Amino acid sequence: MTKKSSRAKVKRAARARGTATAAANANKEPRAAGSQSLATLRDEIDSVDRRIHELLNARAGLARRVAESKQGLVGSAIEFYRPEREAQVLRMAKERNQGPLRDEEILRLFREIMSACLAQEEPLKVAFLGPEGTFTQTAVLKHFGHSVRALPLLSIDEVFQEVEAGHADFGVVPIENSTEGTVNHTLDRFLTSPLKICGEIELRIHQFLMGRMASLKTIKRICSHSQSLAQCRNWLEEHLPNVECVPVASNAEGARRARDEDGTAAIAGDTAAEVYGLKLLAREIEDQPDNTTRFFVLGRQLFRASGQDRTTLLCSGRHTDTHGALFRLLEPFAEHSVNMTRIESRPSKRQKWDYVFFFDIEGHAEDPVIARALAELKKRASLFRVLGSYPRAVL
Repeated sequence: MTKKSSRAKVKRAARARGTATAAANANKEPRAAGSQSLATLRDEIDSVDRRIHELLNARAGLARRVAESKQGLVGSAIEFYRPEREAQVLRMAKERNQGPLRDEEILRLFREIMSACLAQEEPLKVAFLGPEGTFTQTAVLKHFGHSVRALPLLSIDEVFQEVEAGHADFGVVPIENSTEGTVNHTLDRFLTSPLKICGEIELRIHQFLMGRMASLKTIKRICSHSQSLAQCRNWLEEHLPNVECVPVASNAEGARRARDEDGTAAIAGDTAAEVYGLKLLAREIEDQPDNTTRFFVLGRQLFRASGQDRTTLLCSGRHTDTHGALFRLLEPFAEHSVNMTRIESRPSKRQKWDYVFFFDIEGHAEDPVIARALAELKKRASLFRVLGSYPRAVL
C-alpha cells in the first residue's frame, strides 16, 4: 500500500468517527446553566409537580375539615364562603411573592385553588349581567375563580331578583367606570333592595373591535353597550368617523349581531370574539390607557372585617335642614378622621327634587372609629343604611 492511499484511509476513518460523534451528540440533551441537562431539570420539575399535587390535595382536605367543623357535615358552599378570609389569603400571597411569577399570576393561581377547594361538594351559584362574553363575566371569574356556576342574566334587575330570591348565592353587577362614571341603574336598585354589598372587583378594561369582515372599510355599523362606545369615542371619530354607532343592551349582544349581520362590527372584550367566532380587527381601542370598571358583589348578609375594607352607605338629610343638609351629613366623617372616597346623589323617587346620597368610606362598619362616626351620622339622617362593609379589591 502506498503512503498516499494509507493517508486517504486514515482520513476516511477520521471522518467516520467524526460523523458518529456528531450523531451521538445530536441525540444528547443540550447542557443547561450549571452543567445540568434538560433531562435532569425535567426530573426536578416532575418532583416539584408531585409535591404541589400532594399539597393541593392536603389543602382541599383541610378545607373540607373546616366545613365539617362548622356544621358536622359538608353543606352548601355559601355556608363556608368567607370573602374576608379569602382577601387575607390573597394579600399574604401577594406580600410574600418574590417572583419570577408576577403578582397577577400568583393571585390568579391562589384564587383558583380556593375556588376549587370551596366547590368540592357544590359550587357557588353566581348571577351576573350577561350574556356570556361580557366584562361582568370576566369579573366573576376573576373574583370567584372558575369553579363556580356562573348564571348569565339579561338585566341588572334580574341579577338583584335572583339573589334576593335565593336562586343565586351571589350576584355581580357593574357600579362605575373610571372614564364614564357611575352605573346609575345599579345605585337605584339599592333604594328598594335588601341585598348587601359583600365585595368589590376592579377590572382593567381593554376594548376590541371585532367582526366577520376582513378590513375596516366594509364596516357599516358598530354595535356595543353605550359605555363601551363612549370609552372609545375618540378612536372611532379618528378611524371610523362615518360609521353608525348603535347602542345595544350588552357587548355580548353587539358581538352576536356582528356574527349574524353583514356589515356589522362590535366593540367588546376579546373573550366575546372567542365566544362568537369573530376576527379581532383592532386591539385596545379604548381612549384611556388605565380604563377600569368597578363591580359590586351582591349577597344577602354582611361579613366580618378583613383588615383592609370599604363601607358603602345610603343616607338622606332631614327635611327640616333647609341649609347645610349635606354638610351636616359629612361632618361626622371629618370629626372622626374617616376618609370618604366617593359620593353620589340620586333622586329618592319619594317626591320631586328629593335626593339620597351614596358614600364610600375607608374602613369596616364594625371598626370602633367608624362605628362612632356612623352612629352620629344616623342621628342626623332621615334615611340611613349600611349597604355593605367589604374587602377592598386586592389587585
